[in-house]
Parts: sequence; structure tokens; C-alpha cells
Amino acid sequence: MMNGFNLDPSVVSHELFEFNRKLLKSYNTLSQLKEVDVDSTPYDVIYTEDKLRLRYYQSQGEKRCSTPLLICYALVNRPYMIDLEAKRSMLQRLLELGLDVYLIDWGYPDAADRYLDLDDYINEYLNNCVTATCEHAGTNQTNLLGICQGGTFSLCYTALNPEKIKNLITMVTPVDFQTDDNLLYHLAKYVDADLAVETYGNIPGSMLNDSYNSLMPMRLGVQKNLGMPNQLENRESALSFLRMEKWIYDSPDQAGEAFRQFITQFFQQNKLIKGEAMIGDKQVNLGNITQPVLNVFGSFDHLVPPKASTALAEHVKTKDYTELEVKGGHIGVFVSGKSQTQVAPAIVDWLSERD
Repeated sequence: MMNGFNLDPSVVSHELFEFNRKLLKSYNTLSQLKEVDVDSTPYDVIYTEDKLRLRYYQSQGEKRCSTPLLICYALVNRPYMIDLEAKRSMLQRLLELGLDVYLIDWGYPDAADRYLDLDDYINEYLNNCVTATCEHAGTNQTNLLGICQGGTFSLCYTALNPEKIKNLITMVTPVDFQTDDNLLYHLAKYVDADLAVETYGNIPGSMLNDSYNSLMPMRLGVQKNLGMPNQLENRESALSFLRMEKWIYDSPDQAGEAFRQFITQFFQQNKLIKGEAMIGDKQVNLGNITQPVLNVFGSFDHLVPPKASTALAEHVKTKDYTELEVKGGHIGVFVSGKSQTQVAPAIVDWLSERD
């Protein structure tokens, strides 16, 4: 025994044998997989604009709400995180529990989108999706659910257009971008956004992925790779692992101007909670949000720590503010078993009580 490691030759030999056995089994499992399916819930596209597609998913159970639910996802990843696979699909649970769901698919920006800014995304695209949702559903308002950066967009939109949103849900959403435990802030504050945009035009999604992985290099690098043979031993666990990997690395590039504005106004200047954020020529005042708010956050979220999210309570003026803490990380809020049994039912119950 040395420094806590068992160096008995027989033990080392057994562990090496087991590791190699799992590697071989992993290879055999992978060789039999033809494709990795994600985003499998059927939908209709009811509105298109440039790269954007607005999806409609019809409820599968007895309808619980007359007001539709529009989901605004972040720009930095693909929205099928909420529909990764049947047994880990928050979207499926919402449909089964009786909600009609509309989902914004932002698409993949290319060089033609270099100058899209936050005004384009929030005052134009998001606003047009709200209008299209209401027209399709035959309502005057929609419920709005924003996820991560999409939650920040949803806060801005609701503050600017409070009459269009009946109930607001934010999930793993940053509000105070400069809490001490916000690892992304400690990285973003050193970014020269002007130089990055001038150099790249659109910011490569692969570069942003590397940045996120660098925040937890042991867990997201060494430990994940060492544990990979265990994940790939059988078909079911291999598909679950590969679906997640596909989502992680399916990262759209970011429109340069929108990236510049988001990182400077929100991360570096923390203007959202100061009431100074500008979307086009409109100033965002979170105090304009008086409708019911449900704020969902993860206890162990390293990208949006709880304090960054729960700060919302101090800045909205609603008399109906609810927090839902999920014992999980940034992704676990959506894909964990607890998410399937706790989060989706809580959202549907909360909305139906206020319908």
C-alpha cells in the first residue's frame, strides 16, 4: 500500500484485465450501433423566419391548460436537451400531463447572421414567436418558459411586453451574473468580446464548448473518459451516453453581435439586475414583471449557481413568486429521474392552478 493505492500485483493485474474486458465489450457495443437518435417526439412547424423554426407539439393527455406554453431555449445549445430520449424527456412528460407546447428552434447561424443582435433575437424573433403561438392557439396571451440563456431572454421580453405573457417560468436562468461562485463570470470577465468578434465573426460553438469543459476539467475530462467503458458496456447505457455526447457537441456558432452584447451587458456589466440592460432602444426593468413567476434551479448547478438564479426574487414585482429547487446539476434538472417525476408535474400543476 502506498499513498492510499493498492500496489498488490494480483490486484493491479485483475483491474487491468477488467478494464481491458470492458474496453473490448464497449467496442463490440459501438460496432453494433447504426445511429444515435434524439429529438424524436413528433411536431409540426407552424412558423419560420430565417434560420428559426417554431415547433408545435400537441398534448397527449387530457388538456390541463387553455393557455399554451412557449419554450425559449438558449442560443448556445440545441433544444433537444428536453427531448433527449423517451425515458428522459421533460417535453414528453409535459405533453402527457396535458400541455400544448411550442418550442423555438433557433437553428444554426452562419456568416449571413454575423450582425444579428439582441434586438433581433428578442424584439423580433421571440416577439414573432409569441404572436404566432397565440394565433395558432387562439389566445391573447401565452405562458413562457425560458431555459438558461433563453430564460434571460424571456425575462427581458416579459419585462418589455408584460401584457403578452400570462405566466413566466425560468429554468436554470442567470439573473445576477456576478455572484462569487459563478464560474462562467470569472471566465467571461477576462474575455475581450470586441477582439473575439473581430477575429471570428460568429463565435465558434466548439470554442464555447471547450470553455465550458475547462470549468470542471477533472469531472468533464479525466473522470468522464475513465468511466466511459462502464457507460458503453451495453446497448441501452451506451445510447444514453452517446445521446448526451451528441447534444453536448452539437453546438451552433453564435451570431457575433449578439454574443458581444450578451457577454458585455450581462456578464461583464451585470446590467440586468441594475435595470440598465438595453435591448435595441428599450431598457429592461425587471420590476415590470408582475405576473406569476416560477423559478426552477439546480442545487449543484456549476454554470448557473443557485444564488445567480434566486436573485430574481429581489427584482420582480410579482406577488406570486415560487421557487423550485431540484437536487441536481445544470443538465440534471432536465434529464434526471427526479426531473421526470418532480419537475414536469410541478410545472403543469403550477400552470393549471393559474390558468
